[in-house]
Amino acid sequence: MSTVELPPTRRSSRRRVSRRPRVTVLGVLGDLLLTGGVVVLLFVGWQLWIGDAIIGAQFKSEADALTREWAEAPAPSVPTPDAVETTPSEPPILAQPGNGEVFGVVHIPRLGPDYQFRVAGGVSASVTLDPIGIGHYPDTAMPGQQGNFAIAGHRGGHGAPFADLPALRIGDAVVVETSDGWYTYRFRNLEYVRPDGVGVLLPVPQVPDVQATDRVITMTTCSPRYGNTERAIAYGVFESYTPRADGPPASLTLGAA
Repeated sequence: MSTVELPPTRRSSRRRVSRRPRVTVLGVLGDLLLTGGVVVLLFVGWQLWIGDAIIGAQFKSEADALTREWAEAPAPSVPTPDAVETTPSEPPILAQPGNGEVFGVVHIPRLGPDYQFRVAGGVSASVTLDPIGIGHYPDTAMPGQQGNFAIAGHRGGHGAPFADLPALRIGDAVVVETSDGWYTYRFRNLEYVRPDGVGVLLPVPQVPDVQATDRVITMTTCSPRYGNTERAIAYGVFESYTPRADGPPASLTLGAA
């Protein structure tokens, strides 16, 4: 028995054609803006957090290498017992460094057992702060010297050595290590000033026309962390000097007095 093939109906003979979405200039522009926004957010995240962590670790490694170099250097000659003075001597005072010249390492145990950043002459971003870490304001006092030893560091970006400066507590140690030894300061107070508040750099901070009799440290950084509407200023007072021959001071350990 043969079968009879029926002719296809008009409905079944029509092919279904899928419609493609229309591509418009506004649609393409929107996609590009969205992609660009994601890229910008990723870049900002890198700069603010990941980049700071990587650069900060590099700075700490470079500081550690310098402290090891000083530790392994030949010890200076020591006078015979008969020639040793019985009165305590003044801490050695370094000469003013050149722009970008590294002369010390700053340790702040409160900010971590591995907190160590090199400090060099000058506070320009391109020469000192960005490639080295912490800068020394020219013509302010040197470590252990009467007057105001003033230094600066980024709070956001380029390793952010002073990111957590406001977290310091009264009595926390700020130790400046040089090839000769360690200068220990103790944190006293924090204040916020306008960006043009240069009075913090005076020999007696914020007190003009007064001769310094104390030894203080002033640490300056931006505030808020990723802004520059203010400056956060941390002050400390000199406590003691430890010659390298005596070994690292107890102040390098958090909580040690």
